[in-house]
Amino acid sequence: MKKILLITGDFAEDYETMVPFQMLEMVGYEVHAVCPDKKQGDTIKTAIHDFEGDQTYTEKPGHLFALNYNFNAVQEADYEGLVIVGGRAPEYLRLNQRVLEITRYFAENNKPLAAVCHGIQILTAADVVRGKKLTAYPAVAPEVTLAGGEYVSVPVTDVVVDGHLVTSPAWPAHPKWIAAFLKVLGAEISL
Repeated sequence: MKKILLITGDFAEDYETMVPFQMLEMVGYEVHAVCPDKKQGDTIKTAIHDFEGDQTYTEKPGHLFALNYNFNAVQEADYEGLVIVGGRAPEYLRLNQRVLEITRYFAENNKPLAAVCHGIQILTAADVVRGKKLTAYPAVAPEVTLAGGEYVSVPVTDVVVDGHLVTSPAWPAHPKWIAAFLKVLGAEISL
């Protein structure tokens, strides 16, 4: 079975963690959900971000999400692709050198890499957006530009694909974002 690595952490966005995890498993991938300093069976707390007409998203408590693999056991070459979720977790996960090494491996080897919302902060910290077109939650746009990427402003329901890199602004883009990631993975789904 082909494997996907999903990096998440405490206060990651709930939908951006659970939905890709479940959808990728649904179509036949083995998804390893990991977080630095946590092991298989540990949980993370998620947060639900919603768009209710305020100047930015609102935040509410989410769920406990059980990790199903040990972060320290990750061997990048074992995976077909990488998913980096959004929410508040990326702001501290980008400080972890191993997270950045993993991200660079996928970028440097042109392996499918999907990031959503604030997950793009890990891409910028890993210095893998230079010369790439991508999107993110709008508040992350300055980081994309400063890191040498070309920020593309798209509706919150849209996706931007540049080669092996698949990005979206937030969870409302899941249908397009995950479909685009599956296409980059070369997945064939027959129902």
